[in-house]
Amino acid sequence: MIVGAKKISGYCGGIVRMLLFAGLAGWFLLNPGIQGTGRSALAAGEMSQDQLDQRIHDYILAHPEVLVQALQSLDQRQREAQLAEARKVLKARADDIFHDKQNPVGGNAQGNVTLVEFFDYNCPYCRVMAPIMEQAAADDPQLRIVYKEFPILGPDSVFAAKAALAAQNQGKYTAFHKALYGAKTRVTQAVVLKIAAEAGLDVERMKADMQQPDIQTMIDRNAELAQALGITGTPGFIAGDQIYPGATDLATLKKLIEQARDE
Repeated sequence: MIVGAKKISGYCGGIVRMLLFAGLAGWFLLNPGIQGTGRSALAAGEMSQDQLDQRIHDYILAHPEVLVQALQSLDQRQREAQLAEARKVLKARADDIFHDKQNPVGGNAQGNVTLVEFFDYNCPYCRVMAPIMEQAAADDPQLRIVYKEFPILGPDSVFAAKAALAAQNQGKYTAFHKALYGAKTRVTQAVVLKIAAEAGLDVERMKADMQQPDIQTMIDRNAELAQALGITGTPGFIAGDQIYPGATDLATLKKLIEQARDE
């Protein structure tokens, strides 16, 4: 397993190096300060590709700061492109994000602002956010919360997500959701069943409901939507036209909610 990881890492690193070199070569040729010694010389046939490559190599060695600048520029452009694409998806699929009738809803179901959360019960950052989410709802009686089960941390997480969605059939989603986050250990299948019993669920009915095709369909739909929005980890929040990845504090979460309310 370790060997495989090293191979993957080396392959990805090789691609990054090639792309970076290609980008630097383009920058070298287009940079106004060195166009005369680079692009024009190459076009005129006065410099071979190998000579140009060597010149780029020598320039980078003499000015290593251009690597940092190139990487920062590339990272910024990627972030801007991803954000622009995500906002297009957000606008086009607003109903799927905010009004999917199969996704559980907490807080005030008729509230005037909606906060969407993509989460995994075994994500430690999601566990940190659970009481913060509760406090946000307690402080804002008009807050509507849409729960997007997004189990990305293995089979135990998938089992927990299915159990929670099945609990919705017994009208106990919110209570079970809170109880799962109250676990002081990894939420395994055994832990899920124990918590379900303690929460007053009909465990056998829950286990049967977990097998219903619509449960898996809902999880698959959430995963596809997360991918389209560029949400690759948990937790991930959406309010209004803002996508906020990662855990945060109560003040920042409230600010995100208020910005959505003001739109």
